[in-house]
Amino acid sequence: MTVLPIATHPVHLGLGAKAVPQPPMDGGADWYQAYEARAAVDGIEGRLVTQFSFDEPWSMWEMHPAGDEMVLCIAGRMTLHQEQANGTVTTLELGPGDYAINPPGVWHTADVEGTATALFITAGAGTQHKAR
Repeated sequence: MTVLPIATHPVHLGLGAKAVPQPPMDGGADWYQAYEARAAVDGIEGRLVTQFSFDEPWSMWEMHPAGDEMVLCIAGRMTLHQEQANGTVTTLELGPGDYAINPPGVWHTADVEGTATALFITAGAGTQHKAR
């Protein structure tokens, strides 16, 4: 068994209660495309577990059509914005230990003051992005 840092080596949670360490993440679109290919056998039931630290607002909105995403704030404070299909925006304040769920099909983005770290458990298949 190997010890890996979640900040650089995400984990795929798949069918059969499998946890599969992933190659180092560079944050680029190619990494995510390769991940989707690696995890395709698990279909929409697979989940990607990642950790990110932020020191500025997100530059994009994102949406996960295949399932829920859990956002767990580990350190700092973050403001999560969720845009519903009808255009209504919900704003949620998260501090250490707080989590929120981004439902499937809901566009979301975040703001931070200072630095915040969050753990994400994502149904990543088909994730979409749009400019903020």
